[in-house]
Parts: sequence; structure tokens; C-alpha cells
Amino acid sequence: MKRRHFLKQTGATAAAWASVQIVPRHVLGGPGQTAPSAKPVVAGIGIGGVGHGQIQQCQKAGFQVDVLCDVDDVLSEKTYRKFPDARRYRDFREMLKTEGDKIDAVYCGTPDHTHATISMAALKAGKHVLTVKPLTRTIWEGRMLAEAAAKAGVMTQMTASPASEDSGCRTCEMIWDGVIGDVTEVHIWSNRPLWPHGMNRPAGSDPIPDTFDWDLWLGPAAKRPFVKEWPQNSLPVVQTKLWGGKRAVYHPWNFRGWYDFGTGALGDMGCHHWNTPRRALKLGHPSAISATSTKIMKESWPLSSSITYEFPARGEIPPVRITWYDGGLKPPRPVELEEGRRMPNDGILYIGTKGKMIGNGCAGIPRLIPESKMKAYKMPPKTLERRSGIYGEWFEGVTGGPKPSEHWPDCAVPLTELVLLGCIAVRTGGYLKWDGPNMRFSNSDSANSLLKPTYHNGWKLV
Repeated sequence: MKRRHFLKQTGATAAAWASVQIVPRHVLGGPGQTAPSAKPVVAGIGIGGVGHGQIQQCQKAGFQVDVLCDVDDVLSEKTYRKFPDARRYRDFREMLKTEGDKIDAVYCGTPDHTHATISMAALKAGKHVLTVKPLTRTIWEGRMLAEAAAKAGVMTQMTASPASEDSGCRTCEMIWDGVIGDVTEVHIWSNRPLWPHGMNRPAGSDPIPDTFDWDLWLGPAAKRPFVKEWPQNSLPVVQTKLWGGKRAVYHPWNFRGWYDFGTGALGDMGCHHWNTPRRALKLGHPSAISATSTKIMKESWPLSSSITYEFPARGEIPPVRITWYDGGLKPPRPVELEEGRRMPNDGILYIGTKGKMIGNGCAGIPRLIPESKMKAYKMPPKTLERRSGIYGEWFEGVTGGPKPSEHWPDCAVPLTELVLLGCIAVRTGGYLKWDGPNMRFSNSDSANSLLKPTYHNGWKLV
């Protein structure tokens, strides 16, 4: 255990070191706080996939990486080599119990279906938590985490591209400047999926390697046989090209295409692409959601989908209709787009009463179209605070600064909820009327059944 030293000032000028004392972390930092005299220690859970790079981002932001946890010894080996002195675990529950107050914060980079159980356990242990997007796999889980985070009084964050960076802030300032008038439509599209979608579960089973804990990976999901890879030529050629020939059925990476484990293309990228429009248009709960898609399979997300959200007026802000596209679908090309210019692979098109602007999905500042309008436009003053990004904001919050921009109760939960509503619309295929405050669909029992998960294998959230 790292010792935490603090300096006690004495004398009128407070210029002399009176003593160096060794005391428990909670005395130094208070409940849920970190000692000001030391780097906060973060434990990484799920550090073999996206977590490999993201736990390093935590370190760059200022955290000390002392503990690592993953169910796959082989996939996580590269991260173990990066942090050779870190203590290692397979089961996050054992890690939290053993490490106790040796850690201040927890990073969660596991598949979607285990986000809620791991994040809740970390909150109950009094830790600051950063969880990858989407925060949860179901809407009920998100609301439970929001309540628990507020009660715990810790700093939480989600890895959505923050609207607090310059591109997001500039977009908000342009829209609020009235350059395209009242925004009545928004179109958002993504080049995802980049993993198999639209398939049936493969038959048979494979031996589980000693280096991999399949039961822990499944967690609260229903048990199923472990299958390592798809047979050669078992998926359409177009999918094989998209996912780069990676033939894993469930793990690693390809979990996203399954209902039980992931949230599809919308769940993967929606938290990035929706973040700035949500802030710029001051979106609350939608009143209705509807979707169309390619063939709906029993257990996997479709190859492509189009999802439309209807938002009522917000004070003086008029109603807006927002449509999401994935799987290669895009909105109609705007006539204002210059000859020879292509639609972005990932993009956002804002349509207002006075004009249109288009940009990449979650990076860069959108531009007015046609280009002549952009050249004639004088940018408004920078009135919004630019912040340091996902990991820097979390570090600032943990060490006494302001809350991160993707703090769960304030942003991450309502943002995740938007994309999960679209996921439910895809699975049901109907026109859904949403009662956000009461967390229910007023016209669909089948959609209501998808709001809350069924936990298996003895797992529970609260």
C-alpha cells in the first residue's frame, strides 16, 4: 500500500515543516475524496480491449495505475507489460474487497452487459468511477446508477466525446448565435457496425482456454456455450470485409452485435454523436421514437437501421425531429452541398429555418453550406468554457475540481438513455410513445419489457 504523507503547517508564516504524518486516506481526503498530497490511484477493470489505451490515458491525466483486472490473461498481457508492477486480478469483486482503500478510483472498460454491475460495485465501495460508453445496456440500469452516484458523492465520467471540447462548444455557440435560425431537423449517421450483425447463434461449443474465465465474462447474462470463432466463410463477404476478418464470435470485440452483450451500432457510437446536439438543442426526453431496419434476428442487431426521435418544444425552442442512420445509410444529400464534395462517413446535418450546416459526427466544427455562407459568417465570441477532455476532466474532479462534463446524473445517464431508446425502437419496430419522467412507454408492453434486464447466474444490481 502506498503511504500518503501530508504536510502540517505551523508558525505564523506557515513556512516551516512541523511534521510528516502517516494517516489513513479517508482522513486526508474526506469521504469519497483523495489525499491532496498524492496521485489518486486507479484500478482498471477490462483492460485488454479498448481499456489498453484508455487506462494509459488515465495515467497521462495524472492517475497512478496500481491495480489491473481482466478475465482474459492473453488479451490483457500487453497491458500487464505496460504496468509490470500493478497488482493483477481476474474477478473485480475480489479486487475491490482486497484492495479496499488502496485505490481511489475505478476504470471500467468491459463489454456493455457488465457495465452496470461493475460500476455499481465500485460506487458502493466509495470509488470515483469512469465507465466506457454506453454507460449501461438498459435504461433502468442507468437510472439506478444515477441515483447511486448522486448518493455516493463521488466523481463519475463516461467516455463519450465531450461536448465541452472546442468542437462541441463552437457548435453550440454557432447554433445559439442563430446562424441557421431555429433548428427543426437533425440527421446523424455512423459508418458502424464494424463487427458482425444480423446473424444467428453458431452451433456447438469450443473448449474454454485456461487463460480465459468465460463465466465471469458472461456475468449477469444467460449462460450459453463458448464458441471461439466463426467457421470460415460462414458470414457474408460484406461483413467479413467490414470487421477486418476478425472471426471471434463473442470475445474479443465482437460482443457488440449481440442483444445480450452489446447495444449495436447506435449504442457504440450514439453517445459520441448525440452529445453535442443534446447540449446545443437542450434536449430532454423525446415524446416518440420509431425505427426501420433490415431483418430483425432473434439474438443480434440488424445490419442497418434508421431511427427517428421526436422532441417537443423546450420553452422558446421549437420542436425538433432527429434521425439516426447506421450500417451505411445516410440522409438525402443536401442540395446546398457543393459539387464534388462528398457526405462524411460519420456526420451530422443541422437543418434550420435560415440555413444548414454539416460536419463530422463527433469531431471538428460543422460548417455552413454552401461554402459561400461560411466565408461570409463571422464566428460568435467564445462564451463556453473549454475543458480538458474525458480523462483530464475526471482527474480534475477527483482531485477537487469541478464535476466532469459526462458526470452520470447530469449527462451520461440521459445521454445513454437517448441511444437506448433507439435500441428498443429497433427491436420492437413500432411507433413508441415515451413517458420519460415515469420511465415507461404508454403504448407498448413489449417495449416496456426491454427497459430492465433479467440478471442470471446469481448476479444482481441493487
